[in-house]
Amino acid sequence: MDTKQTLKCDRCDVFMEPMDATFKYLGRSFKHKILRCPSCGQIYIPEDLAKGRMAEVEKNLEDK
Repeated sequence: MDTKQTLKCDRCDVFMEPMDATFKYLGRSFKHKILRCPSCGQIYIPEDLAKGRMAEVEKNLEDK
């Protein structure tokens, strides 16, 4: 499934586009490309990113 062509912003009714974003979590920062509305900036974070990447950051912090 090509999410870029299927997800629309609820506010603006335009297709979301992949854009770089910087996330901060537990005092660390990382960049990731996510879907955002080009009009209002609303973001879409898929479940695998929310669970997988955050768990990876936590594991890296525990290892230090």
